Formats: sequence, structure tokens, C-alpha cells
Amino acid sequence: MPIWTSEEARAHALSVGFDVCHVTSVEEGWAASDRLRSFVEAGFHGDMQWMEDTLERRVHPQAMWSGAKSAIVVGVNYGPDHNPLGILEQTDRAAISVYAKGKDYHDLLKKRLKQLARDFVAATGCEVKVFVDTAPLMEKPLAAKSGLGWQGKHTNLVSREFGSWLFLGVMLTEAELSPDEPGEDKCGSCRACLDICPTNAFPGPYQLDARKCISYLTIEHDGPIPLDLREPMGNRIYGCDDCLAVCPWNKFAQLSSEAKFAAGVMTDAPALSELLALDDEAFREAYRGSPIKRIKRRRFLRNVLIATGNSGDTSLIPTVKNLLSDEEPLVRGMAVWALSRLDLAGARAAKAEHLASEADAQVQSEWHLIN
Repeated sequence: MPIWTSEEARAHALSVGFDVCHVTSVEEGWAASDRLRSFVEAGFHGDMQWMEDTLERRVHPQAMWSGAKSAIVVGVNYGPDHNPLGILEQTDRAAISVYAKGKDYHDLLKKRLKQLARDFVAATGCEVKVFVDTAPLMEKPLAAKSGLGWQGKHTNLVSREFGSWLFLGVMLTEAELSPDEPGEDKCGSCRACLDICPTNAFPGPYQLDARKCISYLTIEHDGPIPLDLREPMGNRIYGCDDCLAVCPWNKFAQLSSEAKFAAGVMTDAPALSELLALDDEAFREAYRGSPIKRIKRRRFLRNVLIATGNSGDTSLIPTVKNLLSDEEPLVRGMAVWALSRLDLAGARAAKAEHLASEADAQVQSEWHLIN
């Protein structure tokens, strides 16, 4: 049976709803394996034990499937209609990563990838396997190798066409397809993504210490967040877009046309006061179909309480006090921290008001003496 050319693969991918598609060979070795080993050996993966457990399968596509010869790498644009950094100034509201504002992208990409796979198998008879961030496969290095973009100094994929905003999927196949040219690193001397990181999570260019990354802390980390990293989190309660949003290549980014990625009521800068009041049932209902649901209420409220403590909004104190008796120890502990911060903010505000009152009285006194 005939084998698809790269052009045919691209045409089929676009026809089922992907915005971009490139092809690469997976038969030769690659530097990504050494980088991953160094990452794990340094402990940068934190408590993501699965990265250590699956290391040998993850280092190369053929380590997971020995029959793989080519990869069709696809992307869906999720470009936002606003600057994600703007919400950071609204400290009474929650900042949620752009990727999690709409429906879970895994479901949408997997459905389209399965359709692409069916078309490919029907046309070629070759075996395939599809992946959407759910198996030990390094999608970003494959995407860079296929020419879809390049891995920037923040380790994320950067696209000349879509900037920072691409969801990735991969279809491995036993077919030998003609590969596209690999992506060329266009970062140059720019350090914007490294310098903006609020927790200094980059030990150097192209290196990430996940243990300091807000995306890791708010999503993957399961326990209390280290004390020195809570204030830098600001109002970020699920993920962090700082290093993505600041990239100069976003001047080429495009607004996503996918309606399922549009923000919902509970993901579009929701008020902290509303989030603090969510019980377990309300949380599950509010984030049904959202990737946020997978971190469960206790981890979610841990993040919201940190944002509350950073807000300085003393009107939230009564609501936070209600959480001191929450059934979850993680929530109770973070409520104590948030109250300590808000009490301090209230004391500072009271002191400032007192000093302002004294200053005003002094001005009034001097005015009367003059007049």
C-alpha cells in the first residue's frame, strides 16, 4: 500500500482540525535523552516520581515502541485574546494559566489524533500509536526535531507561526516517512523568559528546576508549598504563563479559533472570595471537563489560600476563618498562613491610617496657628 508523503500527512492533519503538522524520523539518537537524564539526576523533577520510574522508556521513542520509525507531530493553536500577565495586577482575583481556561485539551486532541490515525492506517496499512501528553514520550523535542518550532531557553516550544501557544500531539508509526527539516533555535541573546520567572526556576538557559516552577507547584506538587515560594506565587492558582507570555515571538501569535478553549465563568479571572467558598461538590461542578478538576479541591484551595494571603484583602478574613475547620489538613494549614498574612496587612493598614490621621491633625493644628 502507498505511504503518505509529508505533504499528504499535513493535508490530512489540517482536514481533521489541527493547525500545524510536521514529520520527523525517530530512528536516530538525539540529545534530548542526555538532557532528560541530567534533569532527573539533578532532582529537578521534584516529587514527579513517574519521570524517574519511566526514564528508560522516555529517553527515546523507540525505547517505548521499538517498531517506531517516524513521528507525525501535530499542534492546535490556543492563542489567548489578551495578555496573560495583566491579571497579575488584580490581586483580588485568581490567575489561571491560559491552557486551562477552557475544556481539557487532551480530549480534543486525542479525538482528532485518532481520526488521523484511522485515515493513515486505512491508506497505508501501517501500525500507529497516538499520544497526547499521557505516555512517556517527549513531545517537545519531537516537535523541534520535526521543524514545528524550537525549544526555547525556558524549555518550552516556540513556534515562528504561533508563538508560545500550541498544544502538541504525536502519532508514531512503523512507516518510514520523509522527514521535515528540524527547527532552528531563534532565541539569540534574549533572556526575557529567564528573567521574568518570579521564583527563579531556571538554573540557566534551557534548564528548568521544576521544584521552583509555579506550574509544578500549583499542579503537580501535592503537599504544602515551601514558605519562601508562596509570596512569589502572587495570585497564580493554577499554572503560570509568565515565561510564555513574555516571549518576543508572540508577535506572530494568532488568536485561537477553537471555541472549546474559550474561558469559562470560573476560569476567567474568578474572584478569590468566590473560590474560597467552594465545597467539594461545588468545586467538581465548577470545573467539570476542565484540567483543573484533576488537582482536586484540597490542592486547589491550597493555591487559592496562598493567593488570598498575598492579596492583602482583609475583607476575606471571615471566609478564611471558616476554612480553619475544613476537613482537609492541607487546607487548614494554608488557612492559618493566609490569616497570618492578612492580619499583618490589616495591622499595617491600621498603622498607616493612624499615622495619616496624626499627620492630618498636625496639618490642621498648624493651619489654625497660621490663620
